[in-house]
Amino acid sequence: MARLIQAADLEDIARGAAVLGTGGGGDPYIGRLLAQQAIREHGPVTLVSLDEVPDEALGADAGGMGAPTVGVEKLAGGTEHVLAFQALETQLGRPLTHVVCGEAGGSNSTLPFVVAARLGRPLVDGDAMGRAFPELQMSIPAIYGVAATPLALADQQGNVVLLTAVDNRWTERIARAITIEMGCTAALSSYVMEGATLRRTLVPGTLSLCQELGQLIRAARARHQDAVERVTERLGGRRLFQGRVTDVGRRTETGFARGHATIAGVEDWRGQECRVEFQNEHLVAVRDGTVVASVPDLIIVLSSDTAEPVTTEQLRYGLRVVVIAAPCDERWRSPAGLALVGPRYFGYDFDHVPMAPPAADGRHGDSPAGRSPGRGPCVSAPGRRGRPSP
Repeated sequence: MARLIQAADLEDIARGAAVLGTGGGGDPYIGRLLAQQAIREHGPVTLVSLDEVPDEALGADAGGMGAPTVGVEKLAGGTEHVLAFQALETQLGRPLTHVVCGEAGGSNSTLPFVVAARLGRPLVDGDAMGRAFPELQMSIPAIYGVAATPLALADQQGNVVLLTAVDNRWTERIARAITIEMGCTAALSSYVMEGATLRRTLVPGTLSLCQELGQLIRAARARHQDAVERVTERLGGRRLFQGRVTDVGRRTETGFARGHATIAGVEDWRGQECRVEFQNEHLVAVRDGTVVASVPDLIIVLSSDTAEPVTTEQLRYGLRVVVIAAPCDERWRSPAGLALVGPRYFGYDFDHVPMAPPAADGRHGDSPAGRSPGRGPCVSAPGRRGRPSP
């Protein structure tokens, strides 16, 4: 059922979005502030379920594109996201009736609230990924053949670019190059879909799940409960590792934040090491040379003490973290989904390593005593090849 989202709701939604964002999607704090300001100025946002979207509706996503490492320094203003959305309407020659969340992650889950509040449009309770991914063609609508263009990009200077491309991978290449010229971050609107297509292709209830996860973390901390375990249980996931960050290699390259974090184990994982590799989002978790989780499943890094989600740009030496894995939307595990977001697309020399289900005794941890041998390929470090060209 449709419900109103007030400014106060955004704190929980932003926290939960950062959990699902697997390290990416933009800074959740900045996105939350922009959304709260827009709602305070223009009133609450109407959040509608997919079932409430009529066939004649026309929706498009509203968010951002670029490197998270740049986004925390080059702050968005919010007006550029409205500019991109309206430019897309002009290109289409008809109004967009609904705002859509392109991905569940960081600010890209809260920026749609900015556009919905400023323009008085309903926001669909769902998203196109069920998590966050770094490239434009990586969306579930793309699996169904939905085109990412027409697409609009806008920056804080008022520059607007409208793009039509021959396919979604070319859309990514061209839009990424434009985003780099705009300063490595840009506002984005794309994936125009009618109501029936929205209902068929989006992951339902994502924004409500974000809010639920945020509430869960807040309540668990207030009751002095294990908030990490509560998140793991809610997502049907398992704990991969716990330790202290001993090394972070991070660079901004070709419009992405790329790198890795090395984590030395504590408690049940003492004497072991985990390496998490990322391209805006976490891609692969390798424990003592064995791949224990990989895209498209969610690899989530949380603070050991607070269960606050840690984005890739926030990783730093000495941080005590827990790494968990959670299952992705099943459509990502199809051949078409894995072709878009599987490990081999990102240049790894192994296939998707599905996360194992929780142990029969209900324990989600994967400490040495509960580890299943032979779960993933054994590697000294994740093998990298040149990423396939679109």
